[in-house]
Amino acid sequence: MKDLKLFENKKIRSNWDAEREKWYFSIVDIVEVLTDSNNPQVYWRVLKKRLLAEGNETVTNCNGLKMEAPDGKMRLTVFAGTSQ
Repeated sequence: MKDLKLFENKKIRSNWDAEREKWYFSIVDIVEVLTDSNNPQVYWRVLKKRLLAEGNETVTNCNGLKMEAPDGKMRLTVFAGTSQ
């Protein structure tokens, strides 16, 4: 099940994995909501690089999934799941 969540009127792409019973959320969409960045893809790329340089392994838990992009095309985007 794919769904859009709204946070302060901004869309966050999400995907429900029924097998794992877990939601996955688009990192780029979350970055856009939290930072109000004009280019959240670049913001995420720079942040990820800095985190990896610091030895932070959080970004290794992010996976790529194809989801519908704002232009209507299916594109690979980075997702992270909720922790249980």
